[in-house]
Amino acid sequence: MKPGAFLSRPLDARSPVPQGFATFVASAGIRNHARDIAVVHADAPCAVAGVYTRSHFAGAAVRASRTQLAKGSARALLVISKNANVATGVQGEADLDVLLETLSQQLSISRDDIQTAATGVIGKRLPVGRIAACLAQTRERLSRPPDFLSFAEAIMTTDTTRKAVAMRVGKSVLVGIAKGVGMIEPDMATLLVYFFTDARIPQPALQSMLTQVADRTFNCITIDSDTSTSDSCVAFSSGLAGPVETNAFADALLDVASHLAMLVLRDGEGVTKVFTTIVEHAESDAVARAVAKSIANSPLVKTAIHGADPNWGRVAMAIGKCDRKYQIDPQRTRISICGTCVYPAVIDEATLSALRETMAAAEHIDIRVDLAAGHGRAEAWGCDLSPAYVALNSHYTT
Repeated sequence: MKPGAFLSRPLDARSPVPQGFATFVASAGIRNHARDIAVVHADAPCAVAGVYTRSHFAGAAVRASRTQLAKGSARALLVISKNANVATGVQGEADLDVLLETLSQQLSISRDDIQTAATGVIGKRLPVGRIAACLAQTRERLSRPPDFLSFAEAIMTTDTTRKAVAMRVGKSVLVGIAKGVGMIEPDMATLLVYFFTDARIPQPALQSMLTQVADRTFNCITIDSDTSTSDSCVAFSSGLAGPVETNAFADALLDVASHLAMLVLRDGEGVTKVFTTIVEHAESDAVARAVAKSIANSPLVKTAIHGADPNWGRVAMAIGKCDRKYQIDPQRTRISICGTCVYPAVIDEATLSALRETMAAAEHIDIRVDLAAGHGRAEAWGCDLSPAYVALNSHYTT
């Protein structure tokens, strides 16, 4: 994935939007006065596909959405930000039920037609009364055409910018929206990510495409090696624009997802640089991915990237600590940074100095590893580790 290589474009007020959707946003004052309640309503049942966190501490909203997904269609989406409603037990489930029932009455749909998500602080009860009071205004305040920019803003937590992109696919439109900047190494999809389209895509095909795309994009990024308890990635298809060519839609979904993944990475907490780790000629793709993630998640590699330090020894360390069952032979391994071979070549000070300057000037750094053990290949997209990340997360709840 290369920055600037996307066909999708940032969503703005002039962007086309898919038919069949309306939006509602409001502030329940969960943490501050920012908007923290977001709803998308579909005029008719949509084909729905989803992938969710595998965390043992998955939140009530994730569990409810998994159950809802079995229906194969949905009419609405409710997202609550600033409070994850995680590790709140039976009370947390009861709180969510109250809110889903309130919304279902407002929209005159079944409670079982609603996908939902919550993101933010873990371990605190939702302010159910305030949220329910907001949702009681949904029917009167739905925006048509949908205001996806406001939706993208309302689902943010520590994000510094909205993440929303769009592109046309034949006669249809595909919009992608994401939030997330920390607690990110997805183990399914990632963060909160939503796709809305009016292309007519059968639900089984939509699910298959979403699963594959998530694995090739969101599952490749890491900011801090932590998998969220609330990760959700869901796609809604109203079908109002009619059928589209399957491969064209799959390509568009991959492009939009890749674009969103890069936006998330660039907005990561304290991030100043991003880097791609490419591992080639591993014994399998799975091994290549494990090695790439080991490098991308290494605090020592990440701090070297932050300081523009071509310390390839840290890359070698991250490769070396991988599972002893992997076919990794230091005598056959090759490592390069920004196109310069750093191992096993003998690097003089002039070359290191030049590489340091290249890294300092680059916004995106490439690390390549050749294991010379097979045909496996994988990429991982990571970021630096800066003092700002520590500062932000050392007082997140206060």
